[in-house]
Amino acid sequence: MKITKLKIKNWKGGYALLETIFYILLFAILSIAVINAMITMTKSFKETTIQAELMQGENIMERISRETRGAYGIASISTSDLKLNTKDALGVNKTVEFVLSGSDIRLLESDVFTGNLNTQNISITALTFTQITTTKGTAVKIFLTVVSDQDSQNRDEDYYDTVVLRGDY
Repeated sequence: MKITKLKIKNWKGGYALLETIFYILLFAILSIAVINAMITMTKSFKETTIQAELMQGENIMERISRETRGAYGIASISTSDLKLNTKDALGVNKTVEFVLSGSDIRLLESDVFTGNLNTQNISITALTFTQITTTKGTAVKIFLTVVSDQDSQNRDEDYYDTVVLRGDY
């Protein structure tokens, strides 16, 4: 009598299916983790960009303060316009003017437009100049509000400075 062995084909088929499901789940979990990390990085980058744009107000305020400090007189002043009498590097008289025009601060030197102080990504929502005159001299109080155009939360940053004119102290 001859004994024959029965061979069962694909008897590991159940294990192969379980392994495939396991690998698919592992890939899905890793993919979710990577996508979540990328979303977090994108949000962080956007927030950093917005904060950097809002900090440009410091540069604008510094430029206005420096020009005001170097001036020897005020030609004209209104709420959103300051025109200063100053001298260039050669000692020739000139004027420097800061004007709020829409959402931009325009810089004019000797009544010639030289450019905007703010970049395209930020808007100036408030710019106020106030003259302070005492017996000892003249100063200008400056108030500036900056908003990033990319910020969905519409946060703003305020800057204040009071500058004494050079010719008055």
